[in-house]
Amino acid sequence: MKKIWLTLFEPYKEKAKYLIELLQKHGFESRGHFWEDDLEKMAWIKTRENLLDPDINLWLIVASKEQLSIPSIRYGLSLLAITIQADRGLSFPFLFLLPKEEKSLFETLPTSLKGAEFLFEDDPSWTAKLVARAFTPLKEISIDYRLNVYGNPQIGQWFEVGPRVGVWKGAMFGVSEGEILFHAVGKKGRLPERCVLNYPQKGLKLMLNEREFIAWAVQNEIDEENSYFIKVDGFPSTILFSPYVLENEAEMYVVQLK
Repeated sequence: MKKIWLTLFEPYKEKAKYLIELLQKHGFESRGHFWEDDLEKMAWIKTRENLLDPDINLWLIVASKEQLSIPSIRYGLSLLAITIQADRGLSFPFLFLLPKEEKSLFETLPTSLKGAEFLFEDDPSWTAKLVARAFTPLKEISIDYRLNVYGNPQIGQWFEVGPRVGVWKGAMFGVSEGEILFHAVGKKGRLPERCVLNYPQKGLKLMLNEREFIAWAVQNEIDEENSYFIKVDGFPSTILFSPYVLENEAEMYVVQLK
């Protein structure tokens, strides 16, 4: 039996029992939670361990267009998706279930949510499509960089970046909105306790598509086993990062968060 994790929003609480029973009829064992929209408490991280359970085959988010248009909800879902994808890969399947078809929503979603598939309750075949997705073999999706995020009210909100393969001769990270508070370099997968930074820089101003970013940078070597960690206060709408170069020729990776 395939196992599915449900994320439901407040108006759909009364549907929880119905959905669980419906999914069970189609061969799914369902567990889940109700979304808590509280960025200050970093409530989005609470369900991370549930979604990292290797027994969970699918993530189904039951929401409406209106809810998915709220910046705080988009930000929380975006960060949760990033940390799940960092561990389980970009091909880990997650889907949205909306009341009716909303094509206009697709193009506006944050970067980490763009790979999601959409199902619609007014489509009688949505459960059949979900079953088909559950049994579709996963195809590995590869990108040039690594991106992860950590957070709780005690340690704050941290982003982790680095190359998937090869070496960066330093790294740069910038935010549009929000503020960078601290940066460090260390072994990937965990926040470093101490480090020595080579030629650290702060407050670099960058313009991209008429949007200003404030960036920090280091010239430490970043490879497949080491990462650049950045502590960010607030909720940036977009982040960018890249290897550190003296010329303006580095490929910049831009990730929309809201």
